[in-house]
Amino acid sequence: MPKTPTQPGDNAARSPAPFDRLSSLLERFRVRAHLFHTGPLCGVTHFAAAPGRGFLHVLRRGEMLVTHQPLAGPPERLAVREPSLLFYARPLEHFFHNAPVDGSDFTCAALDFEGGASHPLARALPPLVLLPLASVQGLQQALDLLFAETDRLRCGHRVLADRLFEVVLLQLLRWLLDHPDEARMPPGLLTGLADPRLARTLTALHDAPGQAWSLEQMAAQAGMSRSAFAARFKAVVGETPADYLAHWRLTLAQAHLRAGRSLKSIAQELGYANPSALSRVFAQKLGLPPRAWLDGLEAA
Repeated sequence: MPKTPTQPGDNAARSPAPFDRLSSLLERFRVRAHLFHTGPLCGVTHFAAAPGRGFLHVLRRGEMLVTHQPLAGPPERLAVREPSLLFYARPLEHFFHNAPVDGSDFTCAALDFEGGASHPLARALPPLVLLPLASVQGLQQALDLLFAETDRLRCGHRVLADRLFEVVLLQLLRWLLDHPDEARMPPGLLTGLADPRLARTLTALHDAPGQAWSLEQMAAQAGMSRSAFAARFKAVVGETPADYLAHWRLTLAQAHLRAGRSLKSIAQELGYANPSALSRVFAQKLGLPPRAWLDGLEAA
């Protein structure tokens, strides 16, 4: 039988078409994984905090106790009793406590966030995401491939394991976008990308940061009125649309400065009238003009 044409009031007509919320973000600000351990851990294992460094641990078997410094964010003592994934998106000292008889088995990678603390995901994520492996849909296939590489020493296994850890991270980020409430995500970039309407505006801002965005244009991307859009954006993302755009432009400016680009070319690309205008906003928001900020970065 021929299909009945979709009417304007049908749900299908109102349902937004799916689109990619992560690729442009991760292409601009990469995360590199580096396998550093596979197998059991016994006694107390210390993972130090370092700028721009995160960790992705997979507890494959067994149980363990994790401890953090008081007031670090996550609980001071945390018992993990089933196969789980522990994702530290920002520098945070932590300790694994494993008795030799427990038989716990781990696969662990360090994560290097391009740009360190200014990486948008590092800022948006909580200090620790702890999830049972069984709860993350689509993760098992990637883990099977990862474990197949880490369980046997073969040519190129470390390089392939690094890439597979990045696949696991991407699967985790997808799950967080689909389950922000279960993950208890704080207001920010990921909760905004998890909102079907706000995600369209955020993705548009990420793709065209130099456009002269008005509140009306941003609201139109979300298919909302200006007042409803502004209120929802502030509640879900935690800042006004204008502030988010300014911070996104400055995050890009920092990345371009680290790459050696001139202030003039950066200002033109990001929609500033001239380098002086960008310098004023940079100093206002970050406390230093671009040249002084870059000098301090190089000295560190």
